[in-house]
Amino acid sequence: MSKQPPAWLTEGWPHIWLPYAQMKTVPSPLAVVGADGVRLKLADGRELIDGVASWWTVAHGYNHPHIESVVARQLKKLPHIMLGGLAHEQAYTLAKRLAKLLPGDLNRVFFSDSGSVAVEVALKMAMQFWINRGERSRTKSVSFKGGYHGDTFATMAICDPDEGMHALFKGALAEQFVVDLPLDGAQTDALDTLLRREKNRIAAVIVEPLVQGAAGMKFHSAEVLRRIAETARRHGVLLILDEIFTGFARTGTMFAMEQANIVPDIVCLGKALTGGTLPLAATIASDRIFEGFLSDDPSAALMHGPTFMGNALACAAANASLDLFEQEPRLVQVARIEKHLRRELEPARNIKGVRDVRVKGAIGVIELESLDRNAMRQRLVDLGVWIRPFGNIVYTTPPFVISDDDLTKLTRAMVDVIRNA
Repeated sequence: MSKQPPAWLTEGWPHIWLPYAQMKTVPSPLAVVGADGVRLKLADGRELIDGVASWWTVAHGYNHPHIESVVARQLKKLPHIMLGGLAHEQAYTLAKRLAKLLPGDLNRVFFSDSGSVAVEVALKMAMQFWINRGERSRTKSVSFKGGYHGDTFATMAICDPDEGMHALFKGALAEQFVVDLPLDGAQTDALDTLLRREKNRIAAVIVEPLVQGAAGMKFHSAEVLRRIAETARRHGVLLILDEIFTGFARTGTMFAMEQANIVPDIVCLGKALTGGTLPLAATIASDRIFEGFLSDDPSAALMHGPTFMGNALACAAANASLDLFEQEPRLVQVARIEKHLRRELEPARNIKGVRDVRVKGAIGVIELESLDRNAMRQRLVDLGVWIRPFGNIVYTTPPFVISDDDLTKLTRAMVDVIRNA
């Protein structure tokens, strides 16, 4: 297309700093002027099928009328108030609904505005839980290679130190235990040995259940997740599940933990919590964890409070999103997407340079030996789809409302660009 980019893009470009981008060489981004359903509308008139749901958030498609109407009503009524000393209906209703939706006694909801902060709060809760019990040495956490939990300093420290994005900060980050997932007997024994030896120093084990997302869409089984939970319990170490990506049906159940039939001490939620409309995250603790902060001593309280925590507009969007999970067949749609992805991505397994093809719920992944990400992204755009390869994978995490025809366009584009690379 020869149409000139909009003035706001060219005039703003010298002042913007993009995420995960080398600004000296990054291509100019595509100017989006609207979105509807599963389509992004570009300034030059083209439309792209969004194959990644805006970093895995847009569960119900863009501009769902129910979420729009609920947020519009809330905007006129009360956009935001601080939660310190004040209360509003949307946050309290959402907390009640999340507690009811989650298994076990995950009953206490602490709101924040991003996934990284939700994980920071979880780590802080776990550490202070032990401090309040007089066990001040329990300041370490255990996480797993291949994992990713955020870009703030505490979360960088528990990401994969070698394959992740934060190796530059080695030495500046607090040293934590980052170990192999217990995929086999030897790795399970190693985790057991570590927790037995260091349990008086370890506050919690944290894991992304079933899918390690941003580190490469790496899958593990429900049995591995149960193994981690059982090992943590055996040694009296808290368990934190980072369900920021996997929560809200992405893996085929509302929460990935359901597939392993486990209940953590703390769970982190975000991304699809509001259906991809507004920033909101939550850290939900069990009754036991919450009760560990109850005291006549003010210093035993959790001293944390993001300014916009429990934002009324975001909570309204989240309540509307939960309405849709109750009223529309999202889990059925995810099962349909999973079946479709398995059938249509499997032929890529025979293409030269392909290492693996894997599907879990509404996640489809083709792993390559290597790829030119920028060139491949442009070829995908030329085919009418927005898919953002990273690392050595080309993947799709589409909105759950995507039609079979649009899903086929995504999968054919993925397979075609790999075959012709």
